[in-house]
Amino acid sequence: GGQGGHRACKLNERKRTMKTSKITLMALSIAVAMVLSFVESQIPAFVAIPGVKVGLANIAVMFTLYKLGWKEAVVISLVRVFMVSLLFGSAASLFYSAAGAVLSLLGMILLKKSGLFSMVAVSITGGVLHNVGQIAMACILLETNVIKYYLPFLILSGIVAGVVVGLAAAVLIKRVKL
Repeated sequence: GGQGGHRACKLNERKRTMKTSKITLMALSIAVAMVLSFVESQIPAFVAIPGVKVGLANIAVMFTLYKLGWKEAVVISLVRVFMVSLLFGSAASLFYSAAGAVLSLLGMILLKKSGLFSMVAVSITGGVLHNVGQIAMACILLETNVIKYYLPFLILSGIVAGVVVGLAAAVLIKRVKL
């Protein structure tokens, strides 16, 4: 039993080390996403359309999705949305961000799982769906559908943001070895 017990002990140690590394990487991803959200909130809007942002925090979500998996990406995204809304936002911003994040994650996870789309295409989908989710939530909360007229502009901004985030995430994913 000595040799088998030794192998089992080594295997348990390796699993524990991998779990610790994963938790550390997830904590780092949440921190980076929060910092990027804060930094982006300090940048004046480039356009006169409310809600148009690059979504720099999604670099951390994309990184997690491709390096760790979809479950971990969901955790990173939702924890970031909650923490950023708590620290820098409001209850309304929590609803808007959560709606955008959930729809965005769903689309990105499905496209990535299919294996048919590039990282940039997955990111573009995430950017567009994030904006669609926020508009849908705004229609619900404000009890009007007039806001839907922003959608073409927000879809365009989601495409541009998705390209920027997708390219940045692709570089990061390629350079960070796990």
